[in-house]
This record gives sequence, structure tokens and C-alpha cells, in this order.
Amino acid sequence: MSVIDRAGRRLEGAVARYFDAPLPDSEGLPRYVAPLPGWLEDLGLRLAWPIAIVNLVGTVFGFWYYAGRPLNLDPPLLEGQFAATATVMWPFVPDSPMATLFIALSLIAWKRDWSVPWLHALAFFGCIKLGLWTPYVQLVVEGPGYVAPWLYQFLIWSHLAMAVEAFLIYRYSDFPTGAVALAVVWYTVNDVVDYFAPIVGDPHHTILNAEYSVELGRIVHTGPAHDLAAAGAVVLTILATFLALATQVEKLRRR
Repeated sequence: MSVIDRAGRRLEGAVARYFDAPLPDSEGLPRYVAPLPGWLEDLGLRLAWPIAIVNLVGTVFGFWYYAGRPLNLDPPLLEGQFAATATVMWPFVPDSPMATLFIALSLIAWKRDWSVPWLHALAFFGCIKLGLWTPYVQLVVEGPGYVAPWLYQFLIWSHLAMAVEAFLIYRYSDFPTGAVALAVVWYTVNDVVDYFAPIVGDPHHTILNAEYSVELGRIVHTGPAHDLAAAGAVVLTILATFLALATQVEKLRRR
């Protein structure tokens, strides 16, 4: 056992003194579907309630952020992307807050022993997709010049933490095909209205500063920035689909 693993197990053991509920077995799945070290999986599952609360707080902040007034309580309270989007399309706008809501509810459902495999699948897809898409966009499409340095770092690391959370879910969910199909449909439709066929108004993906046209004085949903963001979203939907179905197959093999 490596030094990091030994230290991790000591940390997990210390936490277990206060959060000592039984944990689901890891089933020994291969690293490509279960990349986290065992101690980190156990630690995350033991801290399911605190992690769920943190995600719910992030959800509230995220919805407030999309309202365009994250640090301002003065009226009007609704500006930003929500104000610029038809109400009927609001569910497709706050992708990251929806993902943190899904994972929070997924962890709560597991702790309460509720059978909601569709929710676990949505949480897995959301955390993989948005947990990796946002750092990708910040590093490849946007760059550090558009936001304050602390916010840039926060966006990257907080979303990477979402991707880590995704790999806790296999411990308590088998990813049945119907649940995966629902998640595929939801996130595929999301990709379509975000980038390709918005149905109502403009594309509904998170506004990218890199899409701003100085000449036109507005966001333009064409060009390399839009295409790179769209490509990343589609690839991550495919990746999440593959990982969910591969997890299902690997679990079935062991039974």
C-alpha cells in the first residue's frame, strides 16, 4: 500500500468514527469505470450527507448566478441568461446547477434507501458531463482573461470535484438500461437545444465570453468558440453513456 493510500485510509478511518453507517461493496470493478482509490470512495460515501448539502448550496448559488445577480440583491432580481431566455426553455439553461441538484438528490436517495435508478443515472451523466465540460471550456475556449483569477480557479476545481463525485454512484446503483436511456435522452436533447436547434430563441448553452463579437456588440453563436464548446458537450455525452453501460456490464459479469 502506498503512502497516499495509507494516509487516505487513516483519514477515512477517522471520519468513520462519526459517520459509521455500512457502505455498499465496491465489487472490484476495473479502473476504467472505477478510477478512484478505495479509500476515497469510502470517504465520499461516508460523507454523503455533507456532500449532498454542499451540492444543494451550489445549486442555489448556480441558479442565482444564471439570474445574473450573484452578489447583488437590488431589484430587478432577474437579469442575466434567465432574463434573456424564454421561460419555457429555462430547464435547459442552468446545466451545472441541475447536475449538482441531481447528485445531491442521488446521495440523499441512497441514504434514505429510495429506489430511483433514473435519478442516479441523471446524476452520473450530469457530473461527468458538466464536471469535465466546464474545465475544458475554461482552459481551451475561454481562457483566464474573462473572469477574476479566484473565480476562474473556483470554476475549474469545483467542477472537477463534480466529476469525482460521479464515480461514487456505481457503489449504490447498477445503472439499469432504462435509467441510462432516460439520461441519454435528457442530455442529448440538452445538447441539441444548447448548440444546434434552440427551438425558442438563441442556443441555450451557458453564455461564453469568447463568443462575444466586438464588431456586432453581442454574443454570436457561430465560429470556433461555439463549435469547440458543442464538440466537447457531445463527446462528453457519449463518454458518460459508455461509462454507464460499461459499469452495468462489469457489474453483471461479477454476478
